Amino acid sequence: MDETLGKALHRWRDRLSPLDVGRTSRPGRRAVGLRREELAELAGLSVDYVVRLEQGRAKSPSAQVVASLARALQLQPMERDHAYRLAGLLPPQEGTISTHVPAGVQRMVARLGEFPTGVFSADWTLLSWTPAWAVLMGDPGTRTHVERNLVRAVFAAGHGRLAAWPVLQDDNALKPALVSDLRTALVNYPRDRAFIDLVEELRSTSAEFTRLWDEGTVGPHASARKTVVHPQVGEVICDCDVLTVPGCDIRLVVYTVAAGSADAEKLEFLRVANGLRADGTSPSGPNLFSTP
Repeated sequence: MDETLGKALHRWRDRLSPLDVGRTSRPGRRAVGLRREELAELAGLSVDYVVRLEQGRAKSPSAQVVASLARALQLQPMERDHAYRLAGLLPPQEGTISTHVPAGVQRMVARLGEFPTGVFSADWTLLSWTPAWAVLMGDPGTRTHVERNLVRAVFAAGHGRLAAWPVLQDDNALKPALVSDLRTALVNYPRDRAFIDLVEELRSTSAEFTRLWDEGTVGPHASARKTVVHPQVGEVICDCDVLTVPGCDIRLVVYTVAAGSADAEKLEFLRVANGLRADGTSPSGPNLFSTP
């Protein structure tokens, strides 16, 4: 029997436990693995489109769609490449930025549901996030793929930003740190045309980015204290820690607050007001969301 993308997606969906994506497997659940609705929500796709893919009626998914499905299904690198080939696409090449999030990292993030956590690629594009992140920062699902790049949002003219409302940093170190981090990453991904285009775009549209880039500073993005100006609860002061994953260049950005503080009370109010459980998971869907 010929292998198709639809058959592979169904097989991979069946083997993935709801617990792997932070979803409770309730008594009486008859579905083996993830339901199509759950995969669609995880991948940021419509249920109808997932059905058409599995049935072979949608035959030409984009590279971004395949990448999002691979993340949602927690595929291993060889399986991810197989999915690309089944879709008639070339797998990501060496020297290009990967949007693949290893299964172990996804399981870890799924269990970090209490904390607002975002998963970023090496060029600082937001790949996936917890419901607590969407509650604190605003839902990234309303942003396009281009708008979910943090560097582009920070240096954009006007009021463009990744978060739906202001996120302030006291020491003004964010912009130099992001530029330095990009310069370091460019050495690792010299063949990534989209990454090169991003740097050229920013150099042509932002004098501040150009100045910082030309200074030649090299170094990673570091942890910082940030203030989120939330429309419901006002200022929330958070510690923002940036964790890197060796071997895949994925960055986890985690926001935390001191237990028992006024900021913790504000986050708890937002959790309850938005219908999240105590562990930060949503009763209506998976714990980790992403969009193509």
